[in-house]
Amino acid sequence: MSAAVPAPNSAPADRVSRRLHQVQDPVIPIVAGLMRAHPGTISLGQGVVHYPPPPAALAAAAAFGHRAADHHYHAAAGLPPLIEALHAKLQRENQMRVGADQVILVTAGSNMAFSHCLMAIADPGDEVVLMSPYYFNHAMAAQMANVRPVLAPTDAAAQPDLAAVEAALTARTRAVVTISPNNPAGVVYQPERLRAINALCRDRGLFHISDEAYEYFTYDGHAHFSPGSLADAGSHTISLYSFSKGYGMASWRVGYLVAPRSLLTALEKIQDTVLICAPAACQHAALGALSVGPDYCRGYLAGIARNRDLCRQRLAELGPRCRVTDSSGAFYLLLRLGSPWPAMELVQRLIRDHRVAAIPGDAFGLEAGCWLRIAYAALPPDDLERGLDRLVQGLDRLLPEGLQTP
Repeated sequence: MSAAVPAPNSAPADRVSRRLHQVQDPVIPIVAGLMRAHPGTISLGQGVVHYPPPPAALAAAAAFGHRAADHHYHAAAGLPPLIEALHAKLQRENQMRVGADQVILVTAGSNMAFSHCLMAIADPGDEVVLMSPYYFNHAMAAQMANVRPVLAPTDAAAQPDLAAVEAALTARTRAVVTISPNNPAGVVYQPERLRAINALCRDRGLFHISDEAYEYFTYDGHAHFSPGSLADAGSHTISLYSFSKGYGMASWRVGYLVAPRSLLTALEKIQDTVLICAPAACQHAALGALSVGPDYCRGYLAGIARNRDLCRQRLAELGPRCRVTDSSGAFYLLLRLGSPWPAMELVQRLIRDHRVAAIPGDAFGLEAGCWLRIAYAALPPDDLERGLDRLVQGLDRLLPEGLQTP
């Protein structure tokens, strides 16, 4: 007679993995839920653009699906015509000649590309260095993979500090991650600092993961620089890209990575298990977008830059109670506020009482003081103006006079 199986201490639904308990709650869905509970709220939170995909992308998607073979599984790495077009794009726009010792892999967005990379290069207990403030999904992905995110503080201008990066390295470090143009700080990392980090990774036998989702969004004469374009970078650099931002294709979920070919087997194992292949219809849309090229996005940049300037002008009305980081890229501003409340409570009050939403800074690891991130590309100018009216009026009422930012 078999032994009785002991009853569990709790119902299965209550037994969430300890690993996931260590991961921060997803801030974007939380703020979206607060907005749904308060209809009419204007969002200055989520990082999307206000314009749609190029017509060529929509036409390519509409032309897909008329053959039975369109609906079969496709190559894990991506559709061959798209891979070929990405080779040309990388050489033309990023000065990256992807050689035989490298591989391009198309994923369902660059967040998935980042998660794939972590699983391919790191074991449980290994570490990955993130610049602080960090992009919250990078920290979350690391923790889900049982990889420890280690923070390297940036300098007063939110630029990487090479000494801080070196100090963060240990025997368990597998990669250093940079994001330029940056989310959440909105800065463009100086090329010489990216070169130094890339050389440090080469010399220490580490990977440099370069997230370049905002490559087209630079202002004030700044230019985007891809570390993967360096002559000796191919063996240790992983570059991440996205169609979500520049081409207005956030919901289509198309991104891609460039990695050393030595990672191909591991990446294909992950891709085949998690996704099999990126959705073919979306890949066709991406191919259509590439046929138009970055001039599509650049046609909107002047307007987005005016949005940024409008945000700065309006926030200046708050005087010393609000300090705004200098933003020359992406489409974000970080606000440090003289606030008696933690950032999330301030966000809740802004939504509940003033119908305007922002993202709390502690989601990006900014726990000292009260920080908010606002996004300025998601709304056309008239709607942005109304949102800024609400934000500035709300902060003026919520932030005590005389309480300055630290």
